[in-house]
Amino acid sequence: MTDFDTLELERDPRGFATLWLNRPEKNNAFNARMIRELIIALQQVQSDTGLRFLLLRARGKHFSAGADLAWMQESANLDYQTNLGDAHELGELMYTLARLKLPSLAVVQGAAYGGALGLISCCDMALGTDDAQFCLSEVRIGLAPAVISPFVIQAIGIRHTRRYALTAERFDGLRAREIGLLAESCPASELERRVQHWVDNLLLNSPQAMRVSKDLLREVADGELTPAVRRYCENAIARIRVSPEGQEGLRAFLEKREPSWRDDNNKNGESR
Repeated sequence: MTDFDTLELERDPRGFATLWLNRPEKNNAFNARMIRELIIALQQVQSDTGLRFLLLRARGKHFSAGADLAWMQESANLDYQTNLGDAHELGELMYTLARLKLPSLAVVQGAAYGGALGLISCCDMALGTDDAQFCLSEVRIGLAPAVISPFVIQAIGIRHTRRYALTAERFDGLRAREIGLLAESCPASELERRVQHWVDNLLLNSPQAMRVSKDLLREVADGELTPAVRRYCENAIARIRVSPEGQEGLRAFLEKREPSWRDDNNKNGESR
């Protein structure tokens, strides 16, 4: 895997990747280099067919303080077209993460401000500490959470987004769980244990079935029951039933044994 200046990308032998934000001295704040490296790292994860899922994490005390101050100072001196290019790059990052074929789980500690909420919202699931601090802080400095707004709305709904985007109030992990940004929150001392629980649980599942389910949920997300959606869903279950993993899963269930993807994990030292 590529060596990065602002990130670490680790591949676990059990078949999942952990992408670490790695600028702890800057509280993992975004700059142009980190955004570009995140795009490259996600493309690598996407192309690795042996991966089951992705963890998005951060080194140090904070998940991410949002945009880097030095980068923002540079942006203030740029013209419209150059700023548009920067916005396009950030959008490329968010859309790449949101459209990732394999499941993604964000793990949050400390501060998660501004664009960091975009990263969390683009992941399929997120957990964090009770005392984590979240903030859509853009209006405090005369900006707007423009690029990340579609993803934040999808994660927490328009009403909550209006409140936090317009007030720039801080809220903690307990509130983030309450409004749906986090699936689960826990005391900081319990975070690693809870991450391992989530990893173990995801490793029980068919890698192909998780990818197919993610595609399926994206297709039916708006809830409109059209004939095209019905055909898509019917075709999806028919295709996966006759696929090698679908056949293996059904046979294993009927024969009361572990499916092959769990056997592979056992060979690689998975603890149960």
